[in-house]
Amino acid sequence: MDIAIHNTKKKVSVSDDAFDASFNETLIHQLVTSYMSGARAGTRAHKNRAAASGGGAKPWRQKGTGRARAGTIRSPLWRSGGVTFAASPQDHSKKLNRKMYRVGMRSLVSELIRRERLILIETLGVTEAKTKVMQTRLNELGVKDALILTDGLDSAVYLAARNIPNIQVMDIDIVDPVSLVKQDVVVIDQAALRKLEERLS
Repeated sequence: MDIAIHNTKKKVSVSDDAFDASFNETLIHQLVTSYMSGARAGTRAHKNRAAASGGGAKPWRQKGTGRARAGTIRSPLWRSGGVTFAASPQDHSKKLNRKMYRVGMRSLVSELIRRERLILIETLGVTEAKTKVMQTRLNELGVKDALILTDGLDSAVYLAARNIPNIQVMDIDIVDPVSLVKQDVVVIDQAALRKLEERLS
């Protein structure tokens, strides 16, 4: 298939396997939830009665005191005691096979192309780390909410886009499904497109 370069009469030929896959909503949902689950810290933790310090000795004898039986001062019923059903650190990540991930990414990128949410450009053309230069380029492209994908993260491009709301710059090597879904438009240059094609094939 061919993808037109924005504001030119040129077209770029790309693999049908990578960029013309059928839409699989269920798999894309799995892809996004798996990524977001893996990003969760899962570091919450309480101390149960075993982890709370102290409480090694029985506070008083079993019988004859008139008080209730007690085996440790770190019982959850006591002040400074352990927590009942204490939370422990946990792993929230969900396993997704490598083949499923690749097929899901193909489906996601293909759907972006079908909905005309992917804008292909020859080069971004931002060589100065100036917000004004980046804003002018974005106005030329007609975008206000976009993910800009580049082949290698150029510091000038990153710094120029840093102060513009709803604009995210990302290296194509670390692009993730959530970033692709979140922004209204994905702007990608030819070098990054070839790298993405290689990754998805």
